[in-house]
Amino acid sequence: MITTTRLTAAMLALAAATILGALAFEHIGGLAPCPLCLQQRIPYWSGLPLGIFALAAFHWGRPRIGALLMSLVCAGFALGSVLAVYHAGIEWHWWQGPAACSGAEPPTSIDDLLKRLQEPPPPRCDEASWRLMGLSLSGYNAIVSACLSALGAVTVVRALQEK
Repeated sequence: MITTTRLTAAMLALAAATILGALAFEHIGGLAPCPLCLQQRIPYWSGLPLGIFALAAFHWGRPRIGALLMSLVCAGFALGSVLAVYHAGIEWHWWQGPAACSGAEPPTSIDDLLKRLQEPPPPRCDEASWRLMGLSLSGYNAIVSACLSALGAVTVVRALQEK
């Protein structure tokens, strides 16, 4: 049987690989993230440290503390998956995205218009900058985040069953 420590380590490895992949697409591949992309990273930036503390708790024989921490990680990745589905739906034009990153917000004054003309436009949330087999990075993040959340839930259940 796989221990909670190993399950947590596997989850952390997958989460770390995912966020490193996103950073590689940004810094090596040159794909600037839109505001929704950046929000999808929050579960990773908060979940990795919490997961490390959970891993330590499991290692030190504190399964209830580890389960509590993993519950928070699990919830964060579940919310991240919902946000990723929302973002993917915006990219597929199933629904309207936020005006701030979908290009729908008109300038409010001449000064605002001049400022926008001088700055490069921010990446749009409604245009996928990369796709593989029809899925954008948001689509893949929805799948990975859901898997991370499920793996976290399994870890929590196993931890609570330990004595």
